[in-house]
Parts: sequence; structure tokens; C-alpha cells
Amino acid sequence: MVTATPLEEELSRLAGSVPDPELPVLTLEDLGVLKGVRVDGPGRVTVELTPTYTGCPAVEAMASDIERVLHDHGVAQVSVVTVLSPAWSTDDISDEGRRKLAEFGIAPPRPQRQSDGPVPLTLAIRCPRCGSTDTELLSRFSSTACKSLRRCAACREPFDHFKEL
Repeated sequence: MVTATPLEEELSRLAGSVPDPELPVLTLEDLGVLKGVRVDGPGRVTVELTPTYTGCPAVEAMASDIERVLHDHGVAQVSVVTVLSPAWSTDDISDEGRRKLAEFGIAPPRPQRQSDGPVPLTLAIRCPRCGSTDTELLSRFSSTACKSLRRCAACREPFDHFKEL
């Protein structure tokens, strides 16, 4: 594994601070789509980005925003490349990103990959407003393909759920 230089770490922090165009409450770092930043030479940088799914329409906006942020910080040439393998997973969303989703009123995805330890048996989706697990699916798709629309039976409020991938 190659260790990032201090400059690459700083540029990664800047690129990672870009808001997601579809969920601006999350940064690209929170979402886990920023895979790496490499300095290729003086004023030349390559940024690796993994879309949440193949054909994601937000990738172009993400790339443009990353280019703008890095240009604003003195990088002359920015190349944003799409990396499809390994595929992005909702497990790539940071704990901070999950917290932000819940605070924004979107039920975060349940973890899929398990590290060492017990496997949770619950399949319930918790309402981000009142915390009840008594929720129902209204539509498999919501404002974006990666979210479904649900309603809480306790508080009767509809909410988005970021689907597990």
C-alpha cells in the first residue's frame, strides 16, 4: 500500500469536502465515493471517484465540483477518473455520514458487511424522526434511485431510506 504524501492528504481533504450534488448534507468523504488523490507532477493531480452505482448521473457534477475546488487551491491540471472496482457499497458511508443522514430525516442504510462480532438480526428500518421501527414501504424508489420512500406507523411521517447496496 502506498502512503499518501502530506500534499495528497491535503488535496484529498479538499476534494472530500465537496458536497454530494444529490444529498448536499453529505460530503464526498462522508459518502465514501472518493477513493484516492495522487499527485502526478507539479500542478497535476488525479482523483479517483467511485459512483454509488454505474450510470449515476451525479458523477459529472461531482467531478466538476472536485476540479473547481482543486483549481481554486492552485492545482492547474485535475483529472477525475471513475473507478468501478471494487464497487461502491453503502458500507462505504462513514459513521459521520450516517449520522448526518438521520439528522437530515433520511434513514441511513443498515450495515451489510460485518466485522468481527455478532451479526444483528433486525431487519427493521428506524424512523429518523421518532425512532420507531414500525415503518412501511410506500415506494421502492424515491427522489433518487438509491432511496426508497417509507412511512412511520407511529408518527405517520413519510421519510426516505437510503437503500442498502
